[in-house]
Amino acid sequence: MSFNSTSQNSVPKALPQRPQAASIRWLLVLLLLLIISSFITLDLQLAAFLEAGSVAKMKEFIGGFFPPVIEAGFLRQLGHAALETIAMSLVGTVLAAIISLVLAVLAANRGQQSPLRKVLRSVTRFVLIAMRSVPELVWASLLVIAAGLGPFPGTLALMLHTIGVLGRLFADSLENIPTAPAQALRDNGAPSLAVFGYATLPLALPQMLSYTLYRWENNIRAAAVLGVVGAGGLGQLLYYNLSLFYMQEAASVILAMLLLVAIVDALSYHARRSLNQ
Repeated sequence: MSFNSTSQNSVPKALPQRPQAASIRWLLVLLLLLIISSFITLDLQLAAFLEAGSVAKMKEFIGGFFPPVIEAGFLRQLGHAALETIAMSLVGTVLAAIISLVLAVLAANRGQQSPLRKVLRSVTRFVLIAMRSVPELVWASLLVIAAGLGPFPGTLALMLHTIGVLGRLFADSLENIPTAPAQALRDNGAPSLAVFGYATLPLALPQMLSYTLYRWENNIRAAAVLGVVGAGGLGQLLYYNLSLFYMQEAASVILAMLLLVAIVDALSYHARRSLNQ
């Protein structure tokens, strides 16, 4: 009898399920209604886009890009612009990663914090939100007015926007790592800088490097576009040729952009995989 009562008491009870299914269903319904309303309110004019006249104009426009220019002089100019684009993205990303690490320490929420530390964290978070809310193209437009044409305002624009993105990602990385190693060093009297350097940063560094490489990929694409506002690189060369209707030269610039982005994407992908293994 006692055996039966013991076995009955040892049967685990089913845990109550949280009422999430209904919330997910309502969220999906709202999302579906939003998609439907978006198609209804937008004047897409798909019929006009597919008319015979529109298709013929599009074919004529695309045909003007061929064949791309492959003259030696223009290819040298193209190579210089590509190197300028790589330099802009690389310098902007490296500077942003260094500054973001400092801001991420202030923005991260780890353990008990004093009232002053909480205020500083909120202010830093707000600054990061403001910096990443402004697109790179808007930053470049403002900085071109202040600093003039060339790669310098483009590099600063990439850096400012990337600080807002990496600062948030770095802060999340610092918040998600285990706190036991850092607490063990504190209990043994280690100073705060040593705790960060020997316990906190080594655990978060692989993920931070992965985020930085991924942002470098994005900054390559952005740097190729910033030249539209005169910020140097391939984008400025593309804008120059398109504004003069040099379509074949513009086609060569577009192909160089595609090749550059593909190479950087492949290198960054393999580097991030090696870091995460």
